[in-house]
Amino acid sequence: MKNQLRKWFSIMLPILFGSFLIVYTYEKFTPQQLLEIKGYFKNANYSYIYLGVFIAFLGNASRAYRWKFTLEHMGYTTSFYNNFMAVNIGYLLNLTVPKSGEISRAVILKKYENVPFDKGFGTIVAERIVDMIVLLLFMMLAILLQFDIVKSFILDKIPLKKLMLLSILCLVVTAIMLLVYRYSKAKWVLALKQKVSGLKEGVLSIFHMKKKIAYLLHTAFIWFSYILMFYITLFVLPETSSISVGAVVTAFVVGSIAIAFTNSGFGSYPFLISKILLFYSISETAGNAFGWIVWSSQMFLVVVLGMLSFLLLPIFNRSK
Repeated sequence: MKNQLRKWFSIMLPILFGSFLIVYTYEKFTPQQLLEIKGYFKNANYSYIYLGVFIAFLGNASRAYRWKFTLEHMGYTTSFYNNFMAVNIGYLLNLTVPKSGEISRAVILKKYENVPFDKGFGTIVAERIVDMIVLLLFMMLAILLQFDIVKSFILDKIPLKKLMLLSILCLVVTAIMLLVYRYSKAKWVLALKQKVSGLKEGVLSIFHMKKKIAYLLHTAFIWFSYILMFYITLFVLPETSSISVGAVVTAFVVGSIAIAFTNSGFGSYPFLISKILLFYSISETAGNAFGWIVWSSQMFLVVVLGMLSFLLLPIFNRSK
């Protein structure tokens, strides 16, 4: 019962939060502003959205191919098509229970490629660590290029003292847990070590694999596709088509944070994008419309590829 409640809570909380942001945003708009937003949707140049969706598709394919390198290091040669469909299904499931997609990817690989769950999941954790590092680099670039705006938008609103205290507390708790894990002889700790061994091998595969350069090149391409997709979609509206490089990087980072830390950015993506674009003299109505257009196109790709992968995965493997 508790697990069921926790599951439903993890599903409903981001949805309720996103819904709150939507209601909060649109209640502030006047009837005239709502008509403006409808006009932006009606007059948008959707050819740039189609191009952006295609670039996102290439990024997904590169992510699936990159996955092969860590798996090959551990002795598992997997099908690109299974990897690709697992990635698509993972993105789709992340729209429901946050981070459930990562588990589903490892489950699919175990079922269709006979890769142990813990090892497959370890490679996914390693991949997420790499992606987090890249996102942090983009954050640093945004701070360097647009320090005053980032300071006003984010840094001034962060309670630094409380954050430092929380960080210290987390470090202390982590240190205690590591000491218990390292030196305890309790049965549950020994059982945990056995389960973690495969996960650890998957995570460390990124450091020991032979094709590190290829892995890094695919990582660069994946993130290049993300920011290129975002840049191209800026041309969907005249109001957003002429912002500076620094503004592009900053808005991209804000959008990435919204997607990474909520249910794929439902409600939060348009809200945060419109707020950051205000700093670049783009009206909140135009920014909100742009945010919804971009977010909807991304979710359309996720749903279509995810559903197709659900249908084709068993068919493809039946014919093998």
